[in-house]
Amino acid sequence: MNDVGKNKTMRTYKEKEKIVKRYLSGESAVKLAKEINTTDKMIREWTQKYEKNGLNGLKSNTGKHKNPNAGLHLKRPKNKIEELELELMKKEIEIARLKKGYIVKGVGAKKEFVTTLDKNIK
Repeated sequence: MNDVGKNKTMRTYKEKEKIVKRYLSGESAVKLAKEINTTDKMIREWTQKYEKNGLNGLKSNTGKHKNPNAGLHLKRPKNKIEELELELMKKEIEIARLKKGYIVKGVGAKKEFVTTLDKNIK
């Protein structure tokens, strides 16, 4: 099947679950794919993930959930104490970086760590 021009629609795990259940009940993957403007391969992938991990297998892992702690590889703080502990840890990391003489310039892919001696160490 030709994938060119297919819509890159983001679907919730609930929408994916409905589609997978229809496929598992005997509907054709090709027919479903045309109906929802995706590929039959994608439907089969969702089905495999669903059979292996249930609903969790259908949840997106693209990072669009905007977890502010994602770069620290931590779970979200559940209460005020965890939130304050996370903030303290961030401050300790910043202090350690400053003690070594590094400052940060830029954001994201353009972020550079520069020594206070103005030597770029990117």
